[in-house]
Amino acid sequence: MSDDQMPPARRRILDAADRLFYLNGINSTGVDAVIEQAQVARMTFYKHFGGKEALILAYLSGRETRWQTLLERSIGRAGEDPRARLLAVFDALRSWATSETRFRGCSFVNAMAELADPDHSARAVITSYKGALRDRVLELAREAGAADPELLTDQLLLVYEGAISNHSLGNVDDAVHKAHFTAEQLIAAAVPV
Repeated sequence: MSDDQMPPARRRILDAADRLFYLNGINSTGVDAVIEQAQVARMTFYKHFGGKEALILAYLSGRETRWQTLLERSIGRAGEDPRARLLAVFDALRSWATSETRFRGCSFVNAMAELADPDHSARAVITSYKGALRDRVLELAREAGAADPELLTDQLLLVYEGAISNHSLGNVDDAVHKAHFTAEQLIAAAVPV
């Protein structure tokens, strides 16, 4: 269901869950807080989601959709240069990290840490998302002509995840910018001109 086809109450519930889950954590945010922030009746919430687990899945799905849109837009803006298209992953990261009001890292990594039950349905969504990101970076590394696209993909993802953690923790000044520069160097070393 696209955003323009979504009932307003469902949109308000998802918006509230997105804010609260991301800023306060999934486990710390109860259904009552989401209902109150969304200004909907309890029955309206249960009509649309049936419970918190379905809301968590919708929250993660929405985050994934927004990231994929931002990523593909960044790749598109990079034009036809395959090296620039690969580096666009870090352009998207910079855009995303600086657009959050209070950046708390990757919502998927945060959710994985909170939802410790290996059988929780959200863990499959998280694994799928991270796998899709790896597949996309690998595809871009191959298009760029990297000598070892698997190795370059692994290196870039390590820098990507490290940038997110260090940016949110404040351990490294301007971590996302430094990760972008590091990615440029890795790509330059791995992709022939």
